[in-house]
This record gives sequence, structure tokens and C-alpha cells, in this order.
Amino acid sequence: MRRADVVIVGSGVMGAATAYWLTHLQPDLRVTLVESDTRYEKASSSLSASSIRQQFTCPVNIHLSQYGIGFLREADQHLSLPDHPVALGLQEPGYLYLAQAEQVADMQTAHHIHQQAGADVALLGPEALRQRFPWLNVDDVALGSLGLSGEGWFDGPALHQAFLKKAMAQGVQRVHDQVVGLDHTDTQVSAVQLASGERLHCGQVVNAAGPWAGEVAAMAGVHLPVEAARRTVFVLSCPEPLPQCPLLIDPSGWWLRPEGRFLITGAEPLHTEPKLPLEPNWAEWSDEQWASLAHRIPALAALRVERAWAGYYEMNTFDHNAVIGPHPDLRNLYFINGFSGHGMQHAAGAGLALAEWMLHGKSKTIDVQALGFERLVQNKPLLELQVIG
Repeated sequence: MRRADVVIVGSGVMGAATAYWLTHLQPDLRVTLVESDTRYEKASSSLSASSIRQQFTCPVNIHLSQYGIGFLREADQHLSLPDHPVALGLQEPGYLYLAQAEQVADMQTAHHIHQQAGADVALLGPEALRQRFPWLNVDDVALGSLGLSGEGWFDGPALHQAFLKKAMAQGVQRVHDQVVGLDHTDTQVSAVQLASGERLHCGQVVNAAGPWAGEVAAMAGVHLPVEAARRTVFVLSCPEPLPQCPLLIDPSGWWLRPEGRFLITGAEPLHTEPKLPLEPNWAEWSDEQWASLAHRIPALAALRVERAWAGYYEMNTFDHNAVIGPHPDLRNLYFINGFSGHGMQHAAGAGLALAEWMLHGKSKTIDVQALGFERLVQNKPLLELQVIG
């Protein structure tokens, strides 16, 4: 039976980032990643829209994003290898939330939180929005919240691969297998059972299983309210340019941003059952959706839908926020799960925070205790008001 100091279940961006930070902070640590989908065909890391924002209402999420944007700007310094430079194509045009009259009070409350946390966000009235974005119809908009810096999008799969390659260059082992069980007592996990019949003895275990994290937690008798929630992304072409287009969040609930010479968009799904097939739901594209987009951006009256894809949010159904840190009873079982659509942007900071927690007993660089498992046990949700999709 092989032994590792740390076994990480899942080598998507969360598992890869945690492995990178653990071996960066303690180079002699023996870390093993276990991954059943080494082509990452179903991984959220491969299917994410890969955007980053400061505009959250939970300060811990803002701080994770602030760390994340700094890391993305310097990713090549952190993650490059002699034969693998890192190019993430980071762009920072900002996020633009639009509010109608009944939503203004909530937007102003959120803006106060942004200011308190040091986020570079401005509130703009309709005339200021028209001047900045002349292609945007704001006749029914009362206020907009625009990220002036530190918000945008990047190549998420490239970030994931950079974390993974750097971690493996630092000595992390990746095993192509599936976790089917956890040997445990009431106080600790002693080994990870694999589908091949092998057992990996371990000092610590990290659940980084993404949309399947709830199933892995159940192997230790732990209820983790994380489910695979399908989201469809539509790729559009537009005959007219939209200069300085940010990531736009409409009051009706859809979002849209540029992606190369195209636009991508998504909205709240029609069906919310967990573990739906990982295929685009074309029923979510309708005449009503088209009309809503064309109302907000008149040039989109002539749009064309080019294609679509689907990915899973690892949805924390308890409060739509991440769970980071140890289990209160199984003290060597750690979680980095349930990011509910904002995992890619928080991977660098979340991986660092968890690695510090595992090695030093607490997260030092970013205080993520508000995201600890204890809130699930105590039934004290940490509610995020600015949830997209």
C-alpha cells in the first residue's frame, strides 16, 4: 500500500492549485492527485466561462478576487516552466451590473460593501452609461455598477494546466484512477480506496472533486450539499462591434461578454435538477431571450447563434458559497468545494488559503474562516447577494 502525506481527490483547478501551493510552501511534501478524467472532458475547469470580478457582497469573496487578479497578472512569474511559458490572455474591461428602479437600493448597499473592501467600482447613472457605452440601451435603467479595474476574463483551461504542470514539476504525483471509498474512523481518514483495488494511505485528504464533491464526502459519512448544476453557454456573432464591452449583467438575469470575435451569453437555467446530462439545453435559447438581448443591445437584433456548450457549476445548495477548510470532527479531511460558479477566479487564493490551513493550522494570506465547514453544521448560511446564473 502506497503512502502519501496528502491525497487530493480531483485534479481540476482546485486540486491542482492546492497541490501547487502545498509543494511550493513545503517542497518535501509527498502529494498525490487522484483523477479519473485525465482529459478533463467533463471538468468545470475546462468548461468555465473563466471571468473574474470584485463585485461580491461577501467580503471574503472580494478578497479572494483581489488576490486572484494579482496572481493572474503575474501568472507567468508563478507558474511558467522552461518549456511552458504561461499566457492567460487576461483582459480587464470590467463587469457592468445594470439595475432598474426597484433594484437601486440593493445596488447601493452592494456598492458600500465594495468600497469598504477596497474594490475599484463606480456607480454610473443612465447618461454616464450612454456616454461610455453608446451601443447600450439604458432607457429603462436607473443605475449601473461598473468595475473600473480588477475585473474581466482570461483563459481558464490554460490556468488549470499551468497549475497542474507546475505542481507536477514540483514533485506532485498524479494517479489515473477513481476514488471509490475512504477508510475512516470517527476522527480521521486513514486511506483512500481506488477503483483499481489499490489503497493510498495518507496523512491528510483533500476533497477537490468539483461537482462530485458531495459523493466523495459521503464516503466518509459526511453530508456536503454540493451538486452538479448544469449551465449552458451560447456563442453569438454580432455584425457590429461593441467598443469597450464589459461583462454585462442584465436586470432580467442574463449575462454576456466578448470572447475573441464572438460574444458568449448565459442565463438562469430552465431546469435545476442535479446531474443533468452535460449537453447544451437549446430550449434555453428562445425568441424571448433574443428579444431581451436585442432590447438591451440593439445591434444584437441581427445576431447569429454559432454554437453552445454546457458545463457544471459545483453548486453549494446551502448558500451558494465555497466550503474551504477541515471537517470539525474528521480533522485530516479538508474541503475546497462548492464555489457555485466563481471557482476559476478564486482558485489561486483558495488553493493558497487551504494549503496554509493544512500546513500551519490557519490561512494567513487570506482569511477564509467565514467559508469554513462549521457554518453548515451550525446552520448559519453565508449569503452572497450578487450571484450570477
